[in-house]
Amino acid sequence: MNHIISRLLMYGDMEEDSILMQLANICEKIENNSDSLDRLRTRLFVQVKRILQVATDYGFDRNLWHNYLTFLLITNENPFSITCEKVGAQEGSVNEFVKDDFAAFKELFDYDFSEIENILSVNCFTKLSNYKAIHKTELMYNKNVSEKVQDLSSTLEMAVSAEQFFSLVTEFYRQYGVGMYGLNKAFRIKTGEMGKVIITPINNMDRVMLDDLVGYEIQKKKLVDNTKAFVAGKKANNVLLFGDSGTGKSTSIKAIVNEFYDDGLRMIEIYKHQFKDISNVIAQIKNRNYKFIIYMDDLSFEDFEVEYKFLKAVIEGGVETRPDNILIYATSNRRHLIRETWKDRSDMEHDNGLHRSDTMEEKLSLANRFGLSICYSKPTQKEYFNIVEVLAERHGIDMPAEALRAEANKWELMYGGISGRTAQQFVNYLQGIQQ
Repeated sequence: MNHIISRLLMYGDMEEDSILMQLANICEKIENNSDSLDRLRTRLFVQVKRILQVATDYGFDRNLWHNYLTFLLITNENPFSITCEKVGAQEGSVNEFVKDDFAAFKELFDYDFSEIENILSVNCFTKLSNYKAIHKTELMYNKNVSEKVQDLSSTLEMAVSAEQFFSLVTEFYRQYGVGMYGLNKAFRIKTGEMGKVIITPINNMDRVMLDDLVGYEIQKKKLVDNTKAFVAGKKANNVLLFGDSGTGKSTSIKAIVNEFYDDGLRMIEIYKHQFKDISNVIAQIKNRNYKFIIYMDDLSFEDFEVEYKFLKAVIEGGVETRPDNILIYATSNRRHLIRETWKDRSDMEHDNGLHRSDTMEEKLSLANRFGLSICYSKPTQKEYFNIVEVLAERHGIDMPAEALRAEANKWELMYGGISGRTAQQFVNYLQGIQQ
């Protein structure tokens, strides 16, 4: 195995502690008879356990060895794979080097572990090649990633040449991309060692679609039209969704990401205390072949908070131009994002003679930098009843319309008032008590 891995060029930059490199080292020591069989058997078991851990994390099944190798191919961010993401393979001499790499990977796919198993008196890889996983709930792993890896793995098993291997992998890069951005829809950021900003995937994002949000057709169309233009490479605006709580603002943005994922749309969620890291995030994603929405949920500022000044510069007005593959979508219960008081509207501040209108204008300028503002207002009672009826029908609630409305009316009086969220919570309650 070591002689196969040593031929890897573009895909060969792996950590010494990686599973593949450790297995290669074990095979080399067996061939050279340079370590005890007991020690090598123990080391092999450690790597098999690591493969099983990867399989558990991603919900792999059947041939875990092939799944692992496929996972390596579609998560290896190298100059070739990044160039191919969302556009596929291009003409160039580098393709010949990569085909040599894929010829090596095909040999790894077909690698016969029987001799090693005989020498070490184990049958680990025989079991890994025909593995039946214990059923896991989707909350335990990212089903989206799992399905893509296993589908490509099954296809690569049928490949008869390095050329075919090349075509299948690069087509995957074209369709989905490479690495965590290719496999995942949404991300958040965290601070690592030495203050380094790390973008990490959100494994189980809501699978909500726009049709799941009842009503608000005009609002949804505005959001869809803007996002369509964005993913098509046309001019588009930053978007502010504002209005009453529970009306579907956050749901709309999550649904947009689900709707346009196949078109290369991704979302990075950033909280207010992380605004200082936005420039770092932009630097990491500006050269990738995806469209990114930087998502800010429930955005609002108090008088004493000054983060909004930094956000103004990032959205529009800073020295560095915002890249074309990045937009900011935010939700807020406040139209102007920053709390206003009646004192703000009194032009003169008598203590020091300052014009409050100047302060007011500075605050309002943040909201004005969102080119598109969409209002999600509280539904009328008629609209509320319609949302309840549609949701009840979707979830198989069998109740006369008059009784359903009467109970929905009682529910909203007791729990939070009229909103789409209240309607969903009421239907959830009905599902829970349904016989």
